[in-house]
Amino acid sequence: MPFNEIFKMFYETIIITVISTFFAYLIGLPVGVLLSVTSKNGIRPNKTVNFILGGIVNILRSVPCLIIIVICIPITRGVFNYGTGYWYTILIPLVIASLGFTARMVEQSLIDVPYGEIEAVKSLGATDFQLITKVLLVEARASLISGIAVVMVNIIGYTSFAYNIGAGGLISGVYSFYRRNSGSYMKEIYFWILIILVIVLVQSTQELGLFISKKIDKRRKNK
Repeated sequence: MPFNEIFKMFYETIIITVISTFFAYLIGLPVGVLLSVTSKNGIRPNKTVNFILGGIVNILRSVPCLIIIVICIPITRGVFNYGTGYWYTILIPLVIASLGFTARMVEQSLIDVPYGEIEAVKSLGATDFQLITKVLLVEARASLISGIAVVMVNIIGYTSFAYNIGAGGLISGVYSFYRRNSGSYMKEIYFWILIILVIVLVQSTQELGLFISKKIDKRRKNK
């Protein structure tokens, strides 16, 4: 296995993770905000909306990623002209598989914002939109950043299913290498390089998210 192939797998894993996380939050962030806002103690409680959204999110979270990948093959084929075989064919399934988790992460981050801060701004005549954008999202930004790192690590784990549709990536590469070298894979340096790269990527993502989150939280507390 040449090093340029390993680099390709590493690059594919990063780009798959970044793009999937971006779109998961593009959709999941507003859903999480709505779940928080319409909850029992939210700024605009609405049992019906919260129940429907919560039900959809719970269903998405309960469906295994591999099943979502299989269900999404016709959609992926319609968007990209290919249902399998390329790194981008796993993007749509990963976004859908991550949506429920992302929405709940956002919801929990916003719920943790002290209600007294919301009430203080609300008493000044702030609209619901202002409360969301100027208070909830601002006060929860450290937790939201930390949540993004958790979602990214989750998605990196989901890329293991890329092997099933030939979509590439590091974790898929580990299994592919095992299949091609089943008798001697434990003795091969390339096998361990792939595993080390997966560990480094996961740890770097976690540490970067934690670092940014702490920096933001420190600035907020020092105000």
